[in-house]
Amino acid sequence: MVHELRRHDLEITDVTEIDRILSSARHATIALTDGDAPYLVTLSYGYDPVRGRLCFHAATAGRKLELLAANPRACATVVSELGYNIGQCEHPYESVVLFGTMRAVEDLGDAQAAMRTLIGQLESPADADAIWERNNLEAPEGMSRCRMLVFDIEDLTAKSGQ
Repeated sequence: MVHELRRHDLEITDVTEIDRILSSARHATIALTDGDAPYLVTLSYGYDPVRGRLCFHAATAGRKLELLAANPRACATVVSELGYNIGQCEHPYESVVLFGTMRAVEDLGDAQAAMRTLIGQLESPADADAIWERNNLEAPEGMSRCRMLVFDIEDLTAKSGQ
């Protein structure tokens, strides 16, 4: 499914720019469906450009997992907050809207890769290594305390403006 922007003058098409936005932001708002009602949740994430996905962690049970089991289709928005220009009524931004599917990761190795992606985006390399060790994430029991979710990107649009 191809989604087109109405304002082509604001569109970002450069893959390097889109990767920069997705690699530098820290939160994504995910839209799921709960029957005929929308359900939104904002989560910290890591972007894996090689696999074309966003990586999240969640509790081992709960509403997100239930909704994803019923319908894996999802939409996500990532926004780079560039401040507000007081007195000018301008709010510069860069945003990416992503379309795809979201799922719980079942494979331990893939879950660990997703966790490394997430921690790597949120922390410095030294802190990421310390968190990995402190939480024993190399072992299955360390990873068993949470569920890793991945949003597989199928399509996206990006734009910037005031």
